Amino acid sequence: MKGDRIGIIAGGGQFPLLFIEAARKAGRKIFVAAHRSETDELVAQAADEACWVKLGQLGKIIKFFKQNGVGETVFLGTITKTQIFRDVLPDIKGLTLWNKIDVKQDDAILRAVAEALEDDGITVLESTLYLEHLLFPKGVLTRKKPNKAQRRDIEFGWRNARAIGELDIGQCVVVRDCSVMAVEAIEGTDATILRGGALAKEQSVVVKLRKPNQDFRFDLPATGANTVQTIHQVKGAVLAVEAGQSLLFDRAQMVEAADRSGIVVVGVEELVDGSLDY
Repeated sequence: MKGDRIGIIAGGGQFPLLFIEAARKAGRKIFVAAHRSETDELVAQAADEACWVKLGQLGKIIKFFKQNGVGETVFLGTITKTQIFRDVLPDIKGLTLWNKIDVKQDDAILRAVAEALEDDGITVLESTLYLEHLLFPKGVLTRKKPNKAQRRDIEFGWRNARAIGELDIGQCVVVRDCSVMAVEAIEGTDATILRGGALAKEQSVVVKLRKPNQDFRFDLPATGANTVQTIHQVKGAVLAVEAGQSLLFDRAQMVEAADRSGIVVVGVEELVDGSLDY
């Protein structure tokens, strides 16, 4: 650990606030690079010091961290991926890096940013630092369990989600009766659920996995009460998430909402032989 100071490159959602609370308990001082139109004002207010940036202002982030003696940082929270094409104001450092990236996909972009930070002496740590308890647990979380047909859909969806993950396309698929209704791309999980659920009509099964070899420093899959609400909106039946490889927010509210709607929520582990364990 490089001293008592830690930086946060913050997107949207509650993850940055949860991290700040845990990091303070660990004795860290918090310096936040907050993204306009993404990061909650409360995140900036909770920091010892904050700097507001637009997407692509990498040089501004590095300068802010260096001025404050920050040698370690984490990536936390969501960035609306479609913003890449409409709400970016890169500085020279950000533009130079962008032009060096041949494939504009999640992993390639984030790894390039992490490398640029580390070249400037700022180490990027795992996003689960202090928050390992938020990792999705294995097993059925709800009163309702998946039936035989739903287990078959989970296994089918798992194979397809793994395949799109290997291509760095997305982390989620929506299936019904062993047919793919939707594959997540740049639009995000909720939009994928709505699109796939509309095609399935009802009883859709949502499967969300971590991409193979995905870096724990950034972009871990995340689900929460809002995910269940979206599934309920399209009369979906199951949410299956890779256990230990994604984040779970608002567990109590999520399970309560799922039980109220009759939705199955299950954490699934892939064994060495490729079989799935619930």
